[in-house]
Amino acid sequence: MYRLAIKMLMGDRLKYFGLLAGMSFAAMMIAQQASIFVGLISQTGTFIRGLPYVDLWVMDEQVRFSEDQQPLPDTALPRVRGIEGVEWASPMFKGWLPARLPDGTRLNAIVVGIDDATLIGGPLAMHEGTLEDLRRDDAILIHYKEAGTKLKLEKAGGRTLRIGDRISLNDHDAFVAATFDSDPSFFWDPVIYTTYSRAVQFSPPQRNLMHYVLVKLKPGADLEEVRAHIERATPYKALTQDEFIALTRDFIAEKTGILINFGIAIGLGFFVGMLVTGQTFFNFTLDNLRYFAAIKAMGASSWMLIRMVMLQVLVAATLSLGIGLGIAALMGQQLKETDLAFLMPWQVPALTAASLLFISLLAGGLSLIKVLRLEPGVVFKG
Repeated sequence: MYRLAIKMLMGDRLKYFGLLAGMSFAAMMIAQQASIFVGLISQTGTFIRGLPYVDLWVMDEQVRFSEDQQPLPDTALPRVRGIEGVEWASPMFKGWLPARLPDGTRLNAIVVGIDDATLIGGPLAMHEGTLEDLRRDDAILIHYKEAGTKLKLEKAGGRTLRIGDRISLNDHDAFVAATFDSDPSFFWDPVIYTTYSRAVQFSPPQRNLMHYVLVKLKPGADLEEVRAHIERATPYKALTQDEFIALTRDFIAEKTGILINFGIAIGLGFFVGMLVTGQTFFNFTLDNLRYFAAIKAMGASSWMLIRMVMLQVLVAATLSLGIGLGIAALMGQQLKETDLAFLMPWQVPALTAASLLFISLLAGGLSLIKVLRLEPGVVFKG
């Protein structure tokens, strides 16, 4: 009976391939949109994740995400350094400054100022040059993709940036001393590193210019105790790397509408799959009613008919899932060459499989209503 069910499923090749195409499209759309969403959300924590040696990020209590500019007074640094259990604490400047490139192109850049003495907070991976090149006068580091491509320069018609080029940051002269590498970030503005004192010099005059205090704990120190001590002794909050990433991720998801937009796209894939699968399975059932009636007239129980239809559903769903995930993965491989995010953890195939299984079982269940109500005698009617 099970072999017969498979033959019935594949008997009409046009409808069979149409069913697979519709369900595969639904699986591909769900997996692709979910993977792009996960990729974008994961990129919101790129900057924070790039400093794995930092145990605590101390910031103003009103900071909502990693690019939120809520400065701290200069007194915050010595106050944090004086907390028991803190091995070292370093200042960091992080803010947007207007930049002008050699060809006259104007843009906004995220300028990161790191400790002058230790260079703590700088990028871990250098592409050309070294982090110590920041000690040169007016030196800055830029991402190597901005040095090696025409990013931000194509429409202006200028040449690409390279080491030795001079640019203007808030009307202050600076030159590219080295380039660094990093994972793609959700925030699209170019990132420029320099020393803390130079970043303060570049920025508009204001009373407070420190944005973060990076904290490393002494060996054996209890993180929760040190955090509690910092928050009791100062008016600031201290977050771990994971907590800061979660804070940024949740703010972006809630305030930008990205969750709603991708939710609609994923829901559309689910809805299209449900319509195509439901209609195709129902038409398939109608076309095979006489065969089901003959099987029922031969003594097959309703439970046997249910298992036959469910087998057909599972076979179609399994094949479609593999095709859809394969197409989504291939598209994701191609997207690696672009700036578009794509990340497919195991949860995405699991979500896709659960969605497709639900769609298939629902379509199969609707088709079963017609089969189970079928009178065996219909096979003998002319």
